[in-house]
Amino acid sequence: MTATDPPTGTPAGTDDERVSQWIEEFAGFMVLSGIPRMPARVLVCLMAEDSGALTSAELSQRLKISPAAVSGAIRYLTTVHMVHRRHQPGGRREVYTVDKDVIPQSVTGQIPTMIRWVDILNAGVRTLGAETEAGRRLADAADFIQFVTGEFEGLMQRWEEHRRRP
Repeated sequence: MTATDPPTGTPAGTDDERVSQWIEEFAGFMVLSGIPRMPARVLVCLMAEDSGALTSAELSQRLKISPAAVSGAIRYLTTVHMVHRRHQPGGRREVYTVDKDVIPQSVTGQIPTMIRWVDILNAGVRTLGAETEAGRRLADAADFIQFVTGEFEGLMQRWEEHRRRP
């Protein structure tokens, strides 16, 4: 099996130990990518749930963490728009949900920040001088980021076409 092959085998809900190990493995990778540890664990746990929704108590139990740790992780994840709070119908408890397309949303959500990087890099070019080595390095970085962000619209259209294929 290659990285592009769809997964096969036992459904996730049938082996709690394997699911827990996978959650920790993926969360560990997210930590290496810059996401704080506890929010990464909570996000991956929600992603691994068929419904994409769990209560604080369920997250605490599954991840073997305190309610305070869940609360802090949820605060982070809601701030970065990766998780949503919902109230259970007829109840007082909140349910935390993750959208089906949380990863594409997360990636495209970085575009405004990347555009701001371009502005700041270009200000650095003006400050240091376009003819200096540092200025050229900053201009090249700004050009790269501008190119990448400009490609996102077409990339997302191609992604939507790809995911609609049978």
